[in-house]
Amino acid sequence: MKWHNVKYLVLRRTVQIGLLVLYFMGNWYGWKVLQGDLSASMIFGKIPLSDPFAVLQIFATGAVVATNALIGALIIVLFYGIIGGRAFCSWVCPVNLVTDLAAWLRRKLLIDRIERKVWISRNIRYYMIVLALIVSALVGLAAFEVVSPITILNRGIVFGMGAGMGLIVAIFLFDLFVVKNGWCGHVCPLGGVHSIIGRYSLIRVRHNSDNCTLCMKCKTVCPEVEVLGMIGKRSEFVSRGECTNCGRCVDVCDDDALGFELRNFLETNTGGKE
Repeated sequence: MKWHNVKYLVLRRTVQIGLLVLYFMGNWYGWKVLQGDLSASMIFGKIPLSDPFAVLQIFATGAVVATNALIGALIIVLFYGIIGGRAFCSWVCPVNLVTDLAAWLRRKLLIDRIERKVWISRNIRYYMIVLALIVSALVGLAAFEVVSPITILNRGIVFGMGAGMGLIVAIFLFDLFVVKNGWCGHVCPLGGVHSIIGRYSLIRVRHNSDNCTLCMKCKTVCPEVEVLGMIGKRSEFVSRGECTNCGRCVDVCDDDALGFELRNFLETNTGGKE
């Protein structure tokens, strides 16, 4: 396998595993580089980072939100809103390791060729955001944080897995046998939040239709295939917030028809005309 076919995959895994190592070392050995978990962290013991969805849920409960949590959430919103897009889901979230494995096995076992019996809307994640906020307000605690597989897996890797491992296995089986990219691409409310946050981010995948040979490898590996609607039609930036900036479409494209660039809003708003 050539480097250019896996470069973003290798970089993503390096970042994901590296962050988990830093969390582990910070919580067990006192390293100051990164302490806490994906809900609330401290960089070098001074810079706060907070999950903006968790902060929203705390607001919904009516509780007072700490200043550090507000600052941390603002930093995350600004970073992903201006630069990273929905990159949290593919470059940071540990559940992505599980769902990517399920997606890879689906392709290897040719499960996608079996007639699909189950269909669910990709908009469920947005309904889940609203549901989580309503439940948080009713029960007085951050509802999604209690059952979040992201939090469970992150803390489980750092502190040791418990009964929550059953939920991770359930997500793996759901993605493998029930719905392709079911959790990340359809259900996860945090993914929905980051889709909204990163809707207008600067770093985007751009398609060059002049180079494209319509091999459709990009659509085979894309976890949010609807964002590649321009393939075979026009040169254009991926404009939808659901794109995770994972780079798999860029990796598998042998025609140099896809690549990361700084977004050109004028080109996006004129339908990709050049």
